[in-house]
Amino acid sequence: MNKNSIPDKMFFKIGEVAKIADLEPHVLRYWESEFKELSPDKGDNGRRLYRKKDVAKVLQIKELLYKEKYSIKGAQRILRGTNLSQEEEENIVKKLDTVKRGLTEILNILD
Repeated sequence: MNKNSIPDKMFFKIGEVAKIADLEPHVLRYWESEFKELSPDKGDNGRRLYRKKDVAKVLQIKELLYKEKYSIKGAQRILRGTNLSQEEEENIVKKLDTVKRGLTEILNILD
């Protein structure tokens, strides 16, 4: 289901969102804990009330996780528009430097 097939209404209950996205409600509750971008309002009775934008976000998360096979962390990065953390970037640079030194040593041996 895509954004255009989301019914045109103001609020959706968790069961409705689960049906639209073809997911179980517990999956939606879990995703709320993992994705800050997914934060439905809570009504006076404490029940979750998803807006149309929240339903679209659920569908986007499902696409990233199930079809594009991203991990939770990878999907979080995509949704937040960030690439790697500073620490991850530094680790990659260190690994690349190690590989470069190894290749340089191999070239020296071959010469």
